[in-house]
Amino acid sequence: MPELPDVEVYVEHLRRRVVGQPLEHVRVASPFLVRSFDPPLRAVEGKRVRSVRRMGKRIVFELDDDLFLVVHLMIAGRLRWRERGAKVPGKLGLAAFDFPGGTLLLTEASSKKRASLHLLPGQAAVDALDPGGLEPLTASTAQFAEALRRENHTVKRSLTDPHLFSGIGNAYSDEILWRAHLSPVRLTGKMTDQEIARLHEATVATLREWTERLARETGEAFPEKVTAFREEMAVHGRYKKPCPACGSPVQRIAYAENESNYCARCQTGGKLLADRSLSRLMRGDWPKTLDELEARRRGPSPGP
Repeated sequence: MPELPDVEVYVEHLRRRVVGQPLEHVRVASPFLVRSFDPPLRAVEGKRVRSVRRMGKRIVFELDDDLFLVVHLMIAGRLRWRERGAKVPGKLGLAAFDFPGGTLLLTEASSKKRASLHLLPGQAAVDALDPGGLEPLTASTAQFAEALRRENHTVKRSLTDPHLFSGIGNAYSDEILWRAHLSPVRLTGKMTDQEIARLHEATVATLREWTERLARETGEAFPEKVTAFREEMAVHGRYKKPCPACGSPVQRIAYAENESNYCARCQTGGKLLADRSLSRLMRGDWPKTLDELEARRRGPSPGP
């Protein structure tokens, strides 16, 4: 799922291309995309784009006459900038937004159509879609701590809860926790002030660093390679690969449709976090530490 750094880069490029321009036509290819009906989508045609901004993981287009288009890419939604009037791709295409200088295509590489488009009248209707999470890049340490301690969850769950923090998902939460040297299953209710301050610092540094990195990599071209897995990441998507800090193999906890990637040496004091499915399979035979896991992989020592 595109997260805060990816969406910020999208927004910056959209501002350059469409702010001040009229939205000439909207062509919808998927009936599952549009989630509002009043006003009808044709009401935006000919309206000038006044601003583009991020709201959590959503992109908000403010148009003339107090109209707002709100796009949520969800997991597999992506944006493409093409020549004016470009055809909506047959298999992946959801919609096309035609401007004088080009066409913005919305695609989704998934059979589960989760991406959404709302046309809303007025800022109050936009605010109603906002889960209300704290903006991590502008929050003070005190505000960050208050949000984190609002509910007693694992720190991984809290960071990715849009009602607590805005724009952070599965990928960047892994990177943040690695940078903060914190276990993903550390309970927020037990975290010390020092741990929270370290987490806040790591959150700001990670999100800023990746936003700047993605902007540099994209340059003047519209972002095309938006992905949750990047080779330069420290732990996310790097299961069994060496941690860049200590060289230990990155570990993974899989659950539902998500997973946590972490370094046992750097984040949990060498302790392995039990993967539920493997723990059930192996019953009491699950290795408790990284050293024990590595010893099992090496096999029994040769006899005398």
